[in-house]
Amino acid sequence: MAPREQPEKRKPQKKAAWVMRSAAQQLAQLLGRPPESVSAIKPTDDGWEADVEVVELERIPETTSVMASYRVTLDKEGDLVAYERKRRYTRGQIDRRP
Repeated sequence: MAPREQPEKRKPQKKAAWVMRSAAQQLAQLLGRPPESVSAIKPTDDGWEADVEVVELERIPETTSVMASYRVTLDKEGDLVAYERKRRYTRGQIDRRP
């Protein structure tokens, strides 16, 4: 009896963890500010999209610091091709969901 052939799994060009680091590092170079975190990442037909959180204005106490969420677009090689600030908020702000 012949062994069962496994269907080939679609493998992303780059791994998500590598893409997260790449998005954060490249955005930091453009903004001159270190990223706080990567809050979302997803593959697209052309590469990847990531949401990166950045401190835009440090305040005391830290909960009043102004944060920004940037949408970063990367090509299949992991190079940043676009970014856009999606929202600004205070660090202590909690999103309310309906």
